[in-house]
Amino acid sequence: MSNPGAHNSNVIESFDQMVAVLAAGARPRPEWRIGTEHEKFGFVRPDAAMPDRRPWSSPPYAPQGIEALLRGLAAEEGGTRWEEIIDRDALIGLKGRRDAKGSSISLEPGGQFELSGAPLASLHETGSEMTRHFTAIRPICEDLGIGFAPLGFHPTARRSDIPWMPKSRYAIMRNYMPRVGTLGLDMMLRTCTVQVNLDFGSEADMARKMRVSLALQPVATALFASSPFYEGRPNGFLSNRARVWTDTDNARAGMPRRFLEDGFSFASYVDWLLDVPMYFVTRDDRLIDVAGSSFRGWLEGRCPPGLEGERPTIGDFEDHLTTAFPDVRLKQFLEMRGADAGTPAMMLAQSALWTGLLYDDATLHAAERLVLEHGWDEYIAIRGAVPRSGLDTPWGQGTLRALAARMIELATDGLRARNVRDAQGRDETCHLAPLYAIAAGGPTQAEAWLAAYHGRWQGDVTRIFAEAAV
Repeated sequence: MSNPGAHNSNVIESFDQMVAVLAAGARPRPEWRIGTEHEKFGFVRPDAAMPDRRPWSSPPYAPQGIEALLRGLAAEEGGTRWEEIIDRDALIGLKGRRDAKGSSISLEPGGQFELSGAPLASLHETGSEMTRHFTAIRPICEDLGIGFAPLGFHPTARRSDIPWMPKSRYAIMRNYMPRVGTLGLDMMLRTCTVQVNLDFGSEADMARKMRVSLALQPVATALFASSPFYEGRPNGFLSNRARVWTDTDNARAGMPRRFLEDGFSFASYVDWLLDVPMYFVTRDDRLIDVAGSSFRGWLEGRCPPGLEGERPTIGDFEDHLTTAFPDVRLKQFLEMRGADAGTPAMMLAQSALWTGLLYDDATLHAAERLVLEHGWDEYIAIRGAVPRSGLDTPWGQGTLRALAARMIELATDGLRARNVRDAQGRDETCHLAPLYAIAAGGPTQAEAWLAAYHGRWQGDVTRIFAEAAV
């Protein structure tokens, strides 16, 4: 698994150059890897020495908050493990060195703290990477008086309660979002997700994996739902994060039908992407706000404001790739984007589910047959229903819980076929364990949180922070 490299200043002369950026991601099966990205909300602990911040509120960027955590991690192992990422003199992330090479730590707009994991050969390694990350941040957080909880939507904060991080692209998005949807600022400030990034072997393999994973993404949304609260109370949704994505910016998000149809290709994705409105262009390490402009128009000679005389480059196209947010995103790998952040075991189970479904040929064929039992419009339709009804969403003669159970069964087969074992001799199916009980009728994370709210918490949502803390 790889990312586009440093900013490429080669001027785009043909459509095929952009297609080639995606095609370069194809790699032989022995090189397929698993990359897991997970986000979490910060909170101020009740015992913190922060008189200007309420207990359980979002920590500030500085001085005693997110920036200090980044600096503490940057100093880990004598400063040899992480390289600082600076944006206009502000520390906004870390890039891994040595044993952390291929990973990075970044900030979402509201200070959500994200580990973008390295491309790893097994789910066992992914589990170890998660454990190391949480172990590394805990003592620093202890000193700062903050903690972190992975949940799909912030359970208590209003938009105005959350500080904005000093990252240039977020200022551009902050101004643009209210023009294209009602919930874009909520997406930026109040949501957390977990995603797994997976490789493909060829264009045909990519298209098959796209169809299967995009069609089934709403089932994953229901299975991993972990955001039933809004500003301190239940609001009728199990995944409020998924609801937010239904009205964030539908020109760049959702389940584009063309991704599911026969003939989908790298060229199809590029053709779709060219009509996704732009956010920014990078010149001389500075972001130029071109929000709403057309990349296709720029290619045809209609320069966005402020770029008169400039021609689009491959680097501009690679930047534009990162500003599209479909439920499964194609770059030089496929990103599964439908799940709420949750417990570490559930976040690892999300990676296990998709690895099992997509990385074994026989299982992928079986998953294709499963998906083709229904029409594409039916999958697109349930995307709007699952944020509220979750696994109880009607499907066929039953509910989505039955479809989720079939997915989990197939993923189990796929992981057994991989037969990748840890030091204790366990294969990767052990990482699906949290899903078996849910498929059998047990509560999802959201349903368990709601039961706690109506029971032992006695209506006090702030109790979730201590219980969800990592």
